Amino acid sequence: MATADETELPGGLWVEEPVGRRRLPDPVRTAAVRAVIVAAVAMTQALTAFFLTLAGSWLAFPMVLSSVASTVGATWAVLDVWVTRQVWNQRNGVVSVPSSTARRLRRERRQARRTARAEARESARIGRSGTGRLSQA
Repeated sequence: MATADETELPGGLWVEEPVGRRRLPDPVRTAAVRAVIVAAVAMTQALTAFFLTLAGSWLAFPMVLSSVASTVGATWAVLDVWVTRQVWNQRNGVVSVPSSTARRLRRERRQARRTARAEARESARIGRSGTGRLSQA
């Protein structure tokens, strides 16, 4: 008799599941990885500076200066991810599917414009034929 641990999964051990979101474009992913590495180095330097300060070491001051510089670099790297993403979206376009609400509003506006144009044509036609009748009478 087989236990629950020994039963085989139908379809094998590895099951592919659909991903909820698409993968990031390569330039954006590269910038994000770079930002994570730079931020990790900045946090490591800040922690090292903190411990050197507690220990009263002479290396604390240079470490604090370098951690401030690396914090600026980490901020720059995060901004680079944001800018790279915006540039990629602008160059390659974003697939935009309008919501049903937006589609409905556009349809209503188009219908209102058509109705207004039809009424303007009708009033212009009536105005032309009406002036002709008055002049004949």
